[in-house]
Amino acid sequence: MGDIQEDKTDGKSWYRRGMRDGIPIGLGYFAVSFTLGIAAKKAGLSALQASVMSATMLASAGQFAAINMIVSGAGFIEMVMTQIVVNLRYLLMSSALSQKVRRDKPFLHRFLMSYGVTDEVFGISVAVRGKLHPAYMYGAVTTAAPGWVLGTFFGAVLGMILPARVMSALNVALYGMFLAVVIPPSRKSRIIAGVVVVSMAASTAFTVLPGLRQISSGFQMMILTILVAGGAAVLFPVKEEA
Repeated sequence: MGDIQEDKTDGKSWYRRGMRDGIPIGLGYFAVSFTLGIAAKKAGLSALQASVMSATMLASAGQFAAINMIVSGAGFIEMVMTQIVVNLRYLLMSSALSQKVRRDKPFLHRFLMSYGVTDEVFGISVAVRGKLHPAYMYGAVTTAAPGWVLGTFFGAVLGMILPARVMSALNVALYGMFLAVVIPPSRKSRIIAGVVVVSMAASTAFTVLPGLRQISSGFQMMILTILVAGGAAVLFPVKEEA
């Protein structure tokens, strides 16, 4: 992933590399979205409805929130406002990626790339050295998104018959994927490692401290991103080559 050079590869090479880097994400998505499919089934959604939700949303926290609101009988306006708050972090991610995309690519690519902006796809895309070719994200989404949709489908169809231990194991798959994204660059840079540690400590504080833990997950992500990433950018600015 990190050895991609924008001047040495064409769109097809970027797409293939994106597909390669998206495979472990897709596998992790398949495991994690199983529980989403089960929750959707319990809420009264069919396997097809749950799959369509996953295909059009690609947002675990947002989908779980939507399912819980369906169960509680919430209104449409309440659901829309909740989704906006829960998914606010994608605004920051999209803004960061739009600045990283190669300038010779038309705006339409930025618009299309927005569909695949998830935490994990953003992680591998922003870690690419130099400017980002849109084809990289297209390739990553090609192998990652089907895992999320298929996992939801099979979770809704078969999840209720799986043993509890298997479901518990599937729930931790996404955390392992996050570690796979974070650890390699942290080993190469003490600054990145320090930022990761600070992020973990700050996230823990928002989880356990009174007052902070009442903040919604979407706003928590926004606040932590601005504070930690902004502080790191000020203290340790990255010098870009002309």
